[in-house]
Amino acid sequence: MLLPTTLSMAAAAAIINIWLSLRIGKVRHAAGINHGDGGNDLLMRRMRAQSNFIENTPLALILIAAIEVAGKGGVWLAPVAGIFILGRVAHGLGMDNVKSNPLRTLGAVATMLVSLGLAIVAVLITLGVL
Repeated sequence: MLLPTTLSMAAAAAIINIWLSLRIGKVRHAAGINHGDGGNDLLMRRMRAQSNFIENTPLALILIAAIEVAGKGGVWLAPVAGIFILGRVAHGLGMDNVKSNPLRTLGAVATMLVSLGLAIVAVLITLGVL
């Protein structure tokens, strides 16, 4: 069974994870830090951005795949996955600033709302409502 939304989101997630890794590597190289964060605030924030990405993305992918397998994805699922991915990029960029950043907030809110929405849809499918 082909799961186009899941496959597309997984591909985008892999690319974003590489991008987040490269951003970490750039700071590591510039600061000469091989392990840990070396007390470098920017490195710590970039590491947390990637960790946060890894903490949230698998659950969203699982929910999207399950919704697709259930045949309930429809035309709405791909744009929702896109919103999740854009939110993750915004969050990653927003983590570069020491002070509160609207991109970080936007990314976090988009992630939470999409995750909540997907979870609700999954429960409704399970209950036979959808």
